[in-house]
Amino acid sequence: MTDVAAIVLAAGRSRRMGAFKPLLPFGDQTVIESCINNLRGAGIHEIVVVTGHRGDEVQMQLTRIDVKFAVNPEPDSEMGVSIARGVEQISTDAKALLIALVDHPAVPSETIGAIIDEWKLGARLVRPQHNKRGGHPVLIDLRYREELLNLDTAKGLRSLFENHQSQVRKLAVNSPYVARDMDTWEDYVRLHQEVFGRSPETI
Repeated sequence: MTDVAAIVLAAGRSRRMGAFKPLLPFGDQTVIESCINNLRGAGIHEIVVVTGHRGDEVQMQLTRIDVKFAVNPEPDSEMGVSIARGVEQISTDAKALLIALVDHPAVPSETIGAIIDEWKLGARLVRPQHNKRGGHPVLIDLRYREELLNLDTAKGLRSLFENHQSQVRKLAVNSPYVARDMDTWEDYVRLHQEVFGRSPETI
């Protein structure tokens, strides 16, 4: 699939976690690898990983995986900065963009595929939700590319969705993992136990 690309936001410091999220074990791979493989399973070929804090280590981990990288030199900046750096690397062939968060490694490929299908049916902005709680990844038609490059620093993506409310499709999905943030160590261990039936390997 060449008309839908994705960026994975992985530039932050993971302060609340107390450990570096992208490189934590998740099953038999790392969190960042799980995010990428879930996107690949939905047919996404063009993936840009936005790095910042410990970016060299992330790139080293992904040496054998066909992804592009963008660097946010300000890992403490708002999410909109990372989004802009990622969008800058997306090819002009892409017509829509998925924005995925590194702390959502359990979103199944089938759910991502359903989000893409909504765009194919004409939706311009798609946000998945589970039990009416919004989540990620979100999909944005790249007719809004310039707005993605210049997001409101305070509101980020919310400003884009608010400015085009009539174009937003809230897609109810079966997976609870679209709305499950992995902010703390307890969140991480609980998610790992749910998905794999066991605690993560000792770091």
